[in-house]
Amino acid sequence: MTRISALLPLLVALAGCGDPGRPTGSPYAPGVAPGAAMVDATTVGHRLISAGEYELAIKAFSRAALEQGMTSEVYLGLGSAYLGLGRVGQAETLLRDAIKKDETSPEAWNNLGVTLMEQGEISEAEQVFRRAYALDNGESDSIRDNLRLALAKQENSVYAEAEEQDYKLVRRGSSDYLIRSIP
Repeated sequence: MTRISALLPLLVALAGCGDPGRPTGSPYAPGVAPGAAMVDATTVGHRLISAGEYELAIKAFSRAALEQGMTSEVYLGLGSAYLGLGRVGQAETLLRDAIKKDETSPEAWNNLGVTLMEQGEISEAEQVFRRAYALDNGESDSIRDNLRLALAKQENSVYAEAEEQDYKLVRRGSSDYLIRSIP
């Protein structure tokens, strides 16, 4: 009996220990949780875009395409990732495909407008931003700002000489980009 009472505090202390293979505060990612539900590949892709990991996002959206098929969300995600990488031509093609699948997505219209602005297609970008703004019911500040920039560029481009300007894409929200001029 005295043996058991002597071992009891030791057993209680050991019961509170975690995984013996991974010490607490380990810099390594946790292992696979066998009973946990998988996270959707499109969700992973959007998270990777938010983190600025565009190449990994392309892989995640490609996995989503294998699982779900080429949905408008997959096209939008791929187009946004390519836009983030500066591959404007590829992004434009994918975003136009996203719009063919779902014409009511203000994010797809906005991102298409950004690609058109990057390519110097100001008048078409203006129309695309107007469509995005209308579909969004004017609720998105970033779409409104993009439309304002396109309108200002349209007014200034009529008689102005060719002037080199640098722009930077700023991510705001989920798959939503804002064009900012670099001072």
